Amino acid sequence: MLKAEKRKTLLLLIPIVLILVGYVLYPSLETLLESFKKSGSLTLQNYIDFFGPKAQSNLEALWNSVYISLLSVLFSALIGVPLAYIFTRYHFPGRSFFSGIAIMPIVLPSLVGVMAFMWLYGEVGLIPNMIKDIFNLEEVPFSIGGITGILIVHAYTMYPYFYMTVSSALNNVDPSLEESAASLGSGRFGVFWKVTFPLLTPALVAASLLVFMVSMASFSAPFLLAGGFRVLSLQIYFSKINGNLEMAATQSVILSIISISFLLFMRWFQNRKDYRMGTKGIGAHRSEVSNPFLKWLMVTLGVMAMIILLLPHAVLAILSFVPEGSWTWQTYPTAFNFENYRLLFEDPTIWDPVRNSLFMAFVACLGCFLFGMITSYALVKRKFIGKNLLDILVMIPWALPATVVGMNLILAFNKGTPFSFGQVLVGTYWILPLAYFVRFIPLVVRSTSAVLEQLDDSIEEAAQSLGAKWLYTFRRVVLPMIMPGVLSGTLLAFVQAVGEFPTSVLLYTLDNRPISIEIMNQLRLFNLGQAAAFGMIQVGLIAIVMIISYKFFGVKSENTL
Repeated sequence: MLKAEKRKTLLLLIPIVLILVGYVLYPSLETLLESFKKSGSLTLQNYIDFFGPKAQSNLEALWNSVYISLLSVLFSALIGVPLAYIFTRYHFPGRSFFSGIAIMPIVLPSLVGVMAFMWLYGEVGLIPNMIKDIFNLEEVPFSIGGITGILIVHAYTMYPYFYMTVSSALNNVDPSLEESAASLGSGRFGVFWKVTFPLLTPALVAASLLVFMVSMASFSAPFLLAGGFRVLSLQIYFSKINGNLEMAATQSVILSIISISFLLFMRWFQNRKDYRMGTKGIGAHRSEVSNPFLKWLMVTLGVMAMIILLLPHAVLAILSFVPEGSWTWQTYPTAFNFENYRLLFEDPTIWDPVRNSLFMAFVACLGCFLFGMITSYALVKRKFIGKNLLDILVMIPWALPATVVGMNLILAFNKGTPFSFGQVLVGTYWILPLAYFVRFIPLVVRSTSAVLEQLDDSIEEAAQSLGAKWLYTFRRVVLPMIMPGVLSGTLLAFVQAVGEFPTSVLLYTLDNRPISIEIMNQLRLFNLGQAAAFGMIQVGLIAIVMIISYKFFGVKSENTL
C-alpha cells in the first residue's frame, strides 16, 4: 500500500517538476548566467558597469524604483486603510454602494489606467484645460507627469490591495477584544493602536508586499508619464531593444534581488509575533453614524470620491466614441459616433489583437487550470522530500517582476532547448501564451491550495475504502469540491493575462500582438478613439470575469496570494 502511494506521488511529481524546472528554474538560471557574460567570457564586468562611476543612469533607475515603490506603499495605505476602516466599522446611507465603488480601480488594466489619467490630468488633459478655460488662465494650472504622476497613478490603482485585505481582516477581528480594552478605560485611539492595529499586521504586510512588488515591476506608468525619469523596469526594456542582452540580464537579476529581499524582510517582520486571537466573539459589527452632520458629511465625501474614482472609466468610455482624425489640435473632442466599435467587427486587422488576447489568455489559463490543480493537490495532500523547494519554485514567477519573467524567457528560448523540443520560441506566436502561463501559475495554485487545505482527508479515504481507484476518487469526489477554488484562480489569471503589458511588450510579434500592444500602437498613431475603444474592451472583459467570479464562486476581486 505504501509503495503504491509513493508510486502515485512520483507519477504526480514528474510532470510538475519537469514544467517548473523547464519554464521557471531554467530560464531564471539562464538570466543569472547571462549576467556574468561579457563578449562570451564569464566575468563580473556587467555588475562593475552597473555600479561603476559611469553607470549613473542604472544607479539612478535603481534608487528611483526603490523609493517610488516605498512611497507607493505609503500612499496606497493612507487611502486604502482608512476607507477599509470606515466602510467596515460604520453604517451610513449609501455605505454598501460606496464600498463597491471603492474597488473599481482594479477593473482598469495598468496601461488603460495610465492612459485614462493622461487624458484627464495630463498637460493636454480635459480637467486642466477645462479649469484654464473657465478661469481664463494663460496656462493649465496643473498637469501630472514625472514622479508625481507615477505616484498618483500607483496610489489610485494599488490602494484596493490595502482596502480589500484590511477589510477582510477587520471583518475577522473579534469585537469582544476591543470591547474589553474599552471597558478597562482605553480610549478609541488606544483601542485601535494597541488592539486592532496589531491584529491587522498580517493584512498590512500582505498588502505592502503586493504593492511594493507591483510597483517595482511597474512599466506602464513610467513608460507613459516618466518624461526622461528612469526606473529599472524601463532600463531593462531599453537594454533589450538596444540589443544589450547581457546588461538587460544584469538589470533583471538586480531587480529580482530587490523584490525578493523586500519579500523576505516583510515575512520576517510578520513572523516576529503571533497575531492569532485567543477568543472567538460574535463577529464584526458596524456602528450607526447618529450625528446628522457627520452622516451627511460622509455621504457627501462618498459622492465626491465616487466621482473621482469613476472619472477614468467615464473618460475612457466617452473617448472611445471619438472617430479617427476628429480630435487633433482641438482642446476637446467635437465628434462622436460608433465608428471605432464598427471597425472592430468589420476590419479583421483591428479585431486581430482582441482575438489574440482572448485566445492566448484562454490557452495560458487552460494550462494554469490543469497544472495548478495537480500541483496544489501534490503540495497539500502528498508527502515527499523537497516539498518546500517545490512551493518556492511555484511562487518564483509571482515574486519576480513581469519584465524579469519576459527577459528570462528571451534568454532561455532564443535557441533550441529540450524544453522547447529543439525549437527557437522567441519570435514565434507561442512565446506569449507560455509567458502568461508561467507568470500566473501561482494564482491558480494558491487559490486551489486554500480550498484543499479545508478538505478533510477522511473524505478521500472513505471513497478509496469502498473500492474506488485514486483517479476515480479524484475525479468524482475531490475535483467537484475544489472546483470553486480552481476556477476562481483561473478566472483571476485570465483577467491578468487579458490586461498584461510589461511581458507582452518584450515578447510580442506582429502575429500575436495583444490588445495592450495595439493600444500602444494606436496612441503612437494619435488615434485616441480607437485606443480608448480597445481599452473599453479590456475593461469589459475584466468586468464580466469579475462578475462571474463573484456570482458563482464568491470571489470579491481579492488577490488569492
